[in-house]
Amino acid sequence: MTQTAPLSETDRRLLAQLQEDCRISNQELANAAGMSASACWRRVRALEEEGVISGYVALVDAERVGQRFSAIVQLTLERHERDHVDNFIDAISRRPEVLQVFATTGEADYHVLVLCEDKDAYNAFLEDFLFRLPGIAHVRTNLVLKSIKSTPRIPL
Repeated sequence: MTQTAPLSETDRRLLAQLQEDCRISNQELANAAGMSASACWRRVRALEEEGVISGYVALVDAERVGQRFSAIVQLTLERHERDHVDNFIDAISRRPEVLQVFATTGEADYHVLVLCEDKDAYNAFLEDFLFRLPGIAHVRTNLVLKSIKSTPRIPL
């Protein structure tokens, strides 16, 4: 994990504003942060180069694009040898329906957030992919009934 210098108050204002609306013009961003447009542009570029800003995305409403089924899958591996773990991580990371993967402590080794069209698509994900991965000992699915809070914003 790479360490970066502590964020200044100006950096925090820039990041908070960009998390709110990353399509804001540089001039509007500079005004919100209380700095000149050229200084703002340089600081945002520096934050990008430092990896503090890792990218920009459009937030898409999953239901409006037909992705209505979500589950949190708890996975336990049979073995934790480096090759098995690396193969699992590589395979699961390439699946488009897998939104997030967390290595965790507790009963499960991994918690995986899966989003797909419906239960049939999820069942195909399980049968055609997940159950065929070598080294999977246990799979437990928790269906998401309702999303209470979901945000990509990092508290600053």
